[in-house]
Amino acid sequence: MLPKLLLGTNNRGKVAEYRALLKNVPFELVTPAELGLKIEVVESGRTFAENAVLKAAALAQESSLPTLADDSGLEVAALGGEPGVLSARYAGENATDAERINYLLNKLRDVPQEKRQARFRCVIALAGCGEKPELFPGECPGLIAFEPKGYNGFGYDPVFFLPEFGKTMAELSQAEKNRISHRGKAARKAARRLMSGCGGSER
Repeated sequence: MLPKLLLGTNNRGKVAEYRALLKNVPFELVTPAELGLKIEVVESGRTFAENAVLKAAALAQESSLPTLADDSGLEVAALGGEPGVLSARYAGENATDAERINYLLNKLRDVPQEKRQARFRCVIALAGCGEKPELFPGECPGLIAFEPKGYNGFGYDPVFFLPEFGKTMAELSQAEKNRISHRGKAARKAARRLMSGCGGSER
């Protein structure tokens, strides 16, 4: 029977990605909802790394399980790095993905294509595998499109254009996205750590 690894999210899109990205690690992946955990972690950090550690550490303590949590988001150069850590709350606490995308596009409506550079960033924190949480970053560069395209993925994927593919992230297959995405890059680093064993002193 495999030991459990808690994924620090109930977001169905993220959970599906992590189940694919971590399919080879020697753990059974479980979510807070599956364990009946109701803990709400306030993401009060000023960086992706700080928020990832807050979530991973709190859930590891609550569950007594090794826990992998991330914080991720979109940084747009023309907006000074916004929305950044506020990506999920950019258009308000309960906004939908479509509302967040429309809010972003309205802010960029006068910005020409050559100035629409952006990047997705992800920082994974792994708690309970060492004396303190370990961090695994990943990022993916691109441009903000003028309109949404594609129906795969979630969040800002439909307006995140990848010049090398000639498509938005939402037009990629799951396998293509996992290969090049910010979360995919961070998860592969975390997977290597998990494959080397989880527990004991930090390496």
